[in-house]
Amino acid sequence: MQAAATTKGMIEIAGVQKVYETKKSRFEALRDINLNIGKNEFLTILGPSGCGKSTLLRMVAGLDEQTEGTLNVDGEPIIGPGPDRGMVFQGYTLFPWLTVRENIEYGLKLKNVPILERRRISSYFLKVIRLEAFDKSYPKQLSGGMKQRVAIARALANRPKVLLMDEPFGALDAQTKLEMQEMLLEVWEKEKTTVLFITHDIDEAIFLSQRIVVMGAGPGRIIREFNVELPADRTQEVREHPAFLDLKRELAQLLKHD
Repeated sequence: MQAAATTKGMIEIAGVQKVYETKKSRFEALRDINLNIGKNEFLTILGPSGCGKSTLLRMVAGLDEQTEGTLNVDGEPIIGPGPDRGMVFQGYTLFPWLTVRENIEYGLKLKNVPILERRRISSYFLKVIRLEAFDKSYPKQLSGGMKQRVAIARALANRPKVLLMDEPFGALDAQTKLEMQEMLLEVWEKEKTTVLFITHDIDEAIFLSQRIVVMGAGPGRIIREFNVELPADRTQEVREHPAFLDLKRELAQLLKHD
């Protein structure tokens, strides 16, 4: 696993606040968020429901707007959604009328990429996600884990600078979730894309990440950051590593007392 970048951030978040106001109420969802995510880094935001982690991700995606502060991707201000950011949600969001290959090629087709190049790219990602035999299948014929593999491949096919993932494995059964976590690390190693991952699962955060940012609620804020000091090759056995177990205890205590 590559080392976390320490140079200029691929994602730069400075002084970000998010307030929802109506005529009768005011709710501060996020307060003074400052975060620098390096190029090619895998960073996870960990926190309980209601801490604003998905709100922050939506702002990086350009789907929501901050009340105060600045957000940049690769030095450019975020003013809306863009092809430099791919997003994977917990729901699979595949087009049911398109095959697996057609789903992967969807964004490329919108960009008028020639058909032979689309086929080359989709074939590459079908191999990466190990679904070559399912290229002509439709989403209804796939398991939950397979659907999410296709969603990841579709996001990566556009070669985004950043992959944004909002609890993408939350709806999967325990065994499929473990398999998907391993596959995601393999894909990340190949593609070297900056990943911002959202979860409330401590084990998942430690297994996947180079760095973990812990958020608390009331209002949403960053509590602490942790570098994950684990062996480069993350197989399931790493979950029994003393460093894994020590960090798990520390994170559990921190979240418990926030």
